[in-house]
Amino acid sequence: MQLENFDYILPEELIAQYPAATRDASRLMRLERRAGKISSGCFPDIINSFVAGDVLVLNDTRVRPARLLGTKKSGGQVELLLLQRLPGEAEDWRCLGRSSRPLRPGTQIEFAQGVCAEILPGGEDQQKIARFSHADDFEALVEEIGHLPLPPYVRREEGALDRERYQTVFARNTGAVAAPTTGLHFTESLLQQLRDKGVLVVSLTLHVGIGTFLPVRVENIREHRMHSEVYEVPEATAAAVNLAKLQGRRVIALGTTSARTLETAIDKDGKLQTGRGASEIFIFPGYKFQVVDGLVTNFHLPKSTLLMLVSALAGREFILEAYQQAISERFRFFSYGDCMLIL
Repeated sequence: MQLENFDYILPEELIAQYPAATRDASRLMRLERRAGKISSGCFPDIINSFVAGDVLVLNDTRVRPARLLGTKKSGGQVELLLLQRLPGEAEDWRCLGRSSRPLRPGTQIEFAQGVCAEILPGGEDQQKIARFSHADDFEALVEEIGHLPLPPYVRREEGALDRERYQTVFARNTGAVAAPTTGLHFTESLLQQLRDKGVLVVSLTLHVGIGTFLPVRVENIREHRMHSEVYEVPEATAAAVNLAKLQGRRVIALGTTSARTLETAIDKDGKLQTGRGASEIFIFPGYKFQVVDGLVTNFHLPKSTLLMLVSALAGREFILEAYQQAISERFRFFSYGDCMLIL
């Protein structure tokens, strides 16, 4: 369980900088675990891998345009990334801050549309606490003045295209700092084709947090600790999943965020529970999945917790073999890249 065992070499030109021409124009790699078989095709082929009675679980989180660009009274440029609103009446937020000089308590920052912020004492690691003042609905102002927090490996500024394509077509609940990127491939038409085939499509919410950007910093991965992420499982979703497991039908998670939520929100009897909670689950090889039978997922960064999760499901050697094949076939990697189906 050493970090180096989850490494691979990726040519930089295979890191997708833009989405495909249309959502469903990506490529698809299919992994059959029992047969040890790897095959490639087009993303719409995914319909052929589902059968009536399957349950597909989506994550309906919506990415907040959480990057706020402001100016200190001294004239220095500041960027705050909103992470989580703190309890209370004040508009206090846990943030990541970037500035030419340290953001100390008392620092005043001005943003567009009359939004101001003051850095408060507290915070941990590299995080800051900022208190915002404004004359209108703060979330509405953030939607107007904020920028989408594209991943750091997308080496360009946010564009108008990202406002549409870095959200899933089923995004409903605002709160994520990163998209559940596997869902970006699906169109309303593809989802309807699945429903017409007898697949039950249900949703839950997990607000993707800053942990998705942070590298694993320990050599023994068992020592890694995940950041907490808020989730909610609706009653209808829990009922559909629990009935499917009882009847021996497949539960397929759309994305690692859905998979982590499903594996978090189960009780000691293996039943999916409704309601809100926080997930800190870290899934790596040796983990026994209790809910997830299959996974739709993108290609993940070397040495990442997401690569470890898919390795737990399909086997590390099999996953790394598939990644090498994807590289040789010039698949596109990461958030705006191509897709993998593990069954």
